[in-house]
Amino acid sequence: MLVFPNAKINLGLQITEKLSNGYHAINTSFYPIPLKDALEFVPAKKKTSFQASGSHIPQDGKDNLVLRAYKLLKKDFQLPELDIHLHKHIPIGAGLGGGSADAAFMLKALNQHFQLFLDDSLLEEYAGELGSDCPFFIGNQAAMATGTGTELSPLALDLSGMYLVLVYPAIHIATQKAYAGVSPKAAPTELEPLLLSKNFERWRTELVNDFEDSIFKDHPQLKTIKDTLYQSGAQYAAMSGSGSSIFGLFNSKPEEIRALKDKFFYQTMYL
Repeated sequence: MLVFPNAKINLGLQITEKLSNGYHAINTSFYPIPLKDALEFVPAKKKTSFQASGSHIPQDGKDNLVLRAYKLLKKDFQLPELDIHLHKHIPIGAGLGGGSADAAFMLKALNQHFQLFLDDSLLEEYAGELGSDCPFFIGNQAAMATGTGTELSPLALDLSGMYLVLVYPAIHIATQKAYAGVSPKAAPTELEPLLLSKNFERWRTELVNDFEDSIFKDHPQLKTIKDTLYQSGAQYAAMSGSGSSIFGLFNSKPEEIRALKDKFFYQTMYL
């Protein structure tokens, strides 16, 4: 079975509280974008195997999230041995949720292919065991996310017809370090009404990613990328998640920004 896990961007990200368990409470929105990996599994002749191609996946001594998703369901269901192949196109460690998308799509594909009859709420429970933004990719529709990012509610935001330019400068930002640079505070703006207004003038000043201030100080190149997107006509530009990808939203297809395309991962997408 072959599926194509897609990435997401964050539109606004407020860090409101540090919890007693060491995690942080956030307010954010997730919006799916058409930047995709390819994930396939076929019956294995021997034991289950996992192979990856495309962008290099750093090894941390743990199973890839796709393999962990398979093992998670295999604990509860009689799944056969599989040969699994993941082709990575979504940049890794970019704040785009690529690894979480791969895991969630693996859960959905196993559920469909082997007729496990799990509904979305149960799939979201499994996904929540794999990562805080994994549950989003089960429904894979625009959503508000609160708590640690796992408490989702539908968001009636439609950016269809706009163009998104995504720039990834391959700067690795550890999530732990990103949170260390932020002081949690009460949300100054209600995100959902602001998002639904689609008032880009307000978005530019009020739709803020709380990670940007500290991360831009450490990596001024990221602010330069954001400024360049605005200078090129973006209606709105921001860093996604804890970075380091930067995106811009445009009303019409922009000309290629050579100053960015010649240096970094650069892709224009129609939403």
